[in-house]
Amino acid sequence: MKGFDTLENRCAACQRCDLAHHRKMVVVGRGNPRSDLMLIGEAPGADEDNLGLPFVGRSGRLLSELLKEADLDEDQDLYICNVIKCRPPHNRKPTLEEMRQCRPWLREQLELVNPSLVLLAGATALQALLGIKSGISKLRGQWHEQEGRTFMPVFHPSYLLRFRSREAGSPQTLTLQDLQEAKRRLSAQGG
Repeated sequence: MKGFDTLENRCAACQRCDLAHHRKMVVVGRGNPRSDLMLIGEAPGADEDNLGLPFVGRSGRLLSELLKEADLDEDQDLYICNVIKCRPPHNRKPTLEEMRQCRPWLREQLELVNPSLVLLAGATALQALLGIKSGISKLRGQWHEQEGRTFMPVFHPSYLLRFRSREAGSPQTLTLQDLQEAKRRLSAQGG
């Protein structure tokens, strides 16, 4: 755990980009740092900036609900973080430069957790980790191998808030299926 304490302290002192001047708190991660499954989102929102934890606002509550339905314990079965660690003003999308400046922190998290399975929540995470600028709709639910890890793009929970339906083929139902697939794969690996 010493590595995570060091990472959090270094992130808290980070001044690499202008987001450092707007943040209340640095949002590093939560969950089980020894898990073989990691979920990476885009950036902290207002609730995350206030509490210092990722995915704790409205979209985080929906994520928690879906994880529970997929039989994934968010405290034990996965580690949750974002591409960038500080909230962009007005919850705008992070710039390429902000993602570049924050990339060393994300790489360090990946090294410390060392998950074999990574869920990429949203297009920003997909672009930041796999360099793919395509939309999530065509790639969600598909596993991609890269650098010894297996990645799966999934819809971002903030997107899912716009589609409350649970009908077959709906974004929420598809995301639940993706999370269930991640659970199956994690269980097959003994995680």
